[in-house]
Amino acid sequence: MKVCLERLRNGLITENPVFIMALGLCPTFAVTTSAVNAIGMGLSSLVVLMFSNFLISALSGVIPGRVRLPAEIVVVASLVTIVQLLIQGFAPSLYTSLGIYIPLIVVNCIILGRAEAYALGAKPIPALFDGLGMGLGFTLALLLLGSFREIIGAGSIFGIKLIPDAYHISIFVLPPGAFFVMAFLVAGMQYYQDDKRGKKSKPISLEEAKTKVVKPVAKPAAAANSATATAAAAVKPAAAQPQAAAAAQATVATAAVETKNPATEKKEEAK
Repeated sequence: MKVCLERLRNGLITENPVFIMALGLCPTFAVTTSAVNAIGMGLSSLVVLMFSNFLISALSGVIPGRVRLPAEIVVVASLVTIVQLLIQGFAPSLYTSLGIYIPLIVVNCIILGRAEAYALGAKPIPALFDGLGMGLGFTLALLLLGSFREIIGAGSIFGIKLIPDAYHISIFVLPPGAFFVMAFLVAGMQYYQDDKRGKKSKPISLEEAKTKVVKPVAKPAAAANSATATAAAAVKPAAAQPQAAAAAQATVATAAVETKNPATEKKEEAK
């Protein structure tokens, strides 16, 4: 249970696919002109993420490594086709609004990325909760982006009028408005995750700055002496090598003189 809750938190906050990992930005910017479109796209991706993670994790021991990616695409494409037919049958207006972006869920980098990064090496239930967390995080990001753009740009949300027509800022419904709102939301998420938020750093005076300057520290005398002794010990064997070689040559010469050939000794006795 702890692992499942950790996967939910990971998808919502720690590794939010839009605000932290910056994945799936194409549908994020394209369909968030209204909150309804954002929820429709988010829930569609959530269903596909959940069941694709579950199925890929369950089939990970059966799928050969050389056809791993095609098999994942087949699983995701089958789920996307089911979701597309359901939206077309029960919410035709939403299907018309989302258009081509429903079939493009097949190649959404969030879905294939989670399948490769987590589902293949995890058990089915944690993989299911990982997909649920990532889907909720994606849906939340789309809902926030779509709500702000619709309120500021169109003055309404879910068909409820909030701002008079004279005070609309229509640029927020256009593509540049998506980048403006996205920038503020990403900054807010980064501020929320910052551990030092709200803490003011104490200013440092000039005297404190001078005392904190790092100065080179001289080596202690004992350390210097030990270093000198080590260097001398390393030099001694090198200096003693010529003397040892000369002594070895003298020993060989003496042995050669003492060991004489028997024929040579007989000649000397005959003389």
